[in-house]
Amino acid sequence: MPERDAIGVVGLGYVGLPLAIAFARTGRKVVGFDPDGDKVAAINAGRSYIRHIPAAAVKMIRAAGGSASAESRPLAGAGAILICVPTPLTRNRNPDLCHVEAAADLVAGILRPGQLVCLESTTYPGTTREIVLPRLEKSGLRAGRDFFLAYSPEREDPGSAGRSANDIPKVVGGLTPACLAAARRIYDLAAPCTVPVSSLEAAEASKLMENIFRCVNIALVNELKQVFSRMGIDVWEVIEAAKSKPFGFMPFYPGPGLGGHCIPIDPFYLAWKAREHECATRFIELAGEVNLAMPEYVVNRTVEELNRIRKSLKGSRILVIGLAYKKNVDDVRESPSLRLLELFDRGGAKVAYHDPLVPAMPPGHFEGGLSRLRSLPFTPARLSRFDAVVVATDHDAVDYRLLARHAALVVDVRNAMARSGAKGGARVAKA
Repeated sequence: MPERDAIGVVGLGYVGLPLAIAFARTGRKVVGFDPDGDKVAAINAGRSYIRHIPAAAVKMIRAAGGSASAESRPLAGAGAILICVPTPLTRNRNPDLCHVEAAADLVAGILRPGQLVCLESTTYPGTTREIVLPRLEKSGLRAGRDFFLAYSPEREDPGSAGRSANDIPKVVGGLTPACLAAARRIYDLAAPCTVPVSSLEAAEASKLMENIFRCVNIALVNELKQVFSRMGIDVWEVIEAAKSKPFGFMPFYPGPGLGGHCIPIDPFYLAWKAREHECATRFIELAGEVNLAMPEYVVNRTVEELNRIRKSLKGSRILVIGLAYKKNVDDVRESPSLRLLELFDRGGAKVAYHDPLVPAMPPGHFEGGLSRLRSLPFTPARLSRFDAVVVATDHDAVDYRLLARHAALVVDVRNAMARSGAKGGARVAKA
């Protein structure tokens, strides 16, 4: 790829936008594509539509000569095209690759000799070779001969201060040695280093391993939380003690379930592919079951605490703190808080939520009353009206001391009250 060629990014969401900014920081021109006209307009105006990404970072794209478009034609002039589109699950929890297929077809329509195409979307081993490759070769060009094909998994850590795409090594796998070399040349421009692996499939599998590792360990600590709770032991205290060991232990923390695009989804991608090879993934699937059951556990703990003060769930007013899946981000994808709201509502409670980063319920998650929910003001008068407040996401912007002073009952899933030193008249129960 010539040194002055632009970088094309297909998909300008939670993965594509940070990647575009990472290349813009190096002075590279970035050509972004997204069918969402609002995103395109925001980038071209230097505005951010993702809470944890500042507008100043978005403006770097324009400062480096880049732009965004809802048309694919500008991608034809890019030396490399990086695909960053969603890979969700179907209703039956099978891989849904419609966005990857559409992106590959779009790129095939403008593909020219000498370009690099690299998929970054999290997926099962074999996707790049089995799904992307044949679609690109419908252009009449051949991968490894006329253009280069690679896979490099995204490694975003949303909301983590001081950690951008420019700071995280990039795993890279190529269809051929020449494809791998081309991809390394591109990513070496923006990443601190590249980590080459022997194949596309090894690179795809590395992403699944990273997230399944987290999924399994979170499931373990979620299960231990339930066991220790029955024993009258505080799991948070146990974790603090255990992590003092300087070897052989890595702390993971319990919660109301898993959220975000990767950790709740990746185990199902691998389990689905493993069945094709007649392999069982019992350990991974068990971890998924434990994590999927956590919202029900939180609701049951809330019911127990309401019973202690002679209230039933039906008719009680429940406030859920945090709609986002993770602290200090505005991303609600796969958020367990959505499931909590649904379960409380189904149990007859009157539900509401407060999230300083998510002012209104994003469309597409619910129908009826829940779809119209908006973040309630966090005031003493409001807090005092609820029978129970469930801390599901521990945003730093939430005033936990105010919560302790004015709530009647707090069911704390994240240990936020203890960590903040909040004291007051509220009854605080850990869940």
